[in-house]
Amino acid sequence: MSDSRIILGIDPGTNLLGYGIIRADGKKAELLSLGVLRLGKIEDHGQKLFHIFERIVQLVEGFEVTEVAIEAPFYGKNVQSMLKLGRAQGVAIAAAISKKLPVYEYVPRKIKQSIAGNGNASKEQVLAMLTAEFKFEQRPETLDASDGLAAALCHLYQFSPRKFGENKSGQATGSGRGKSKGSSWAQFLKDNPDKLG
Repeated sequence: MSDSRIILGIDPGTNLLGYGIIRADGKKAELLSLGVLRLGKIEDHGQKLFHIFERIVQLVEGFEVTEVAIEAPFYGKNVQSMLKLGRAQGVAIAAAISKKLPVYEYVPRKIKQSIAGNGNASKEQVLAMLTAEFKFEQRPETLDASDGLAAALCHLYQFSPRKFGENKSGQATGSGRGKSKGSSWAQFLKDNPDKLG
């Protein structure tokens, strides 16, 4: 990778999809965009997925993104909710791949560890660290937006990030996802009731 990169970070969801875009020169990051895609009013699940695909392509083209970092969904017992979130993530990945971009996936615990120094940090603690890093003039409209930004910054901090579908040696793996110790789908849904619809 060159030293100059534009990284799109995505926090996938079918009601709210958060994103953050940074320009990185070495380990120095500049915030380019931060926002959320609101999908709660769209009743048809297929249409939600279409809007996710379309918006990711727009962001990639508009900011000339060079790589994408995405938060991995949790594994859990609520199969329907897990499937919906997995589809949202898959469509976001497909949108990036359709533009021939590398996609990297990080479990929430890894992102929190990278940003806040604690894999069990709260979303508010992650936001506080991001605020210190980027000197926000105003708080992001939702924590989904800051979570997307956290994924982008986590990717920047990794010395040898893993490409989606590859292990460190470059060999194909399944999804590259892993369940963090102590994480649970029930807790994720409790903390993020507006993520699914």
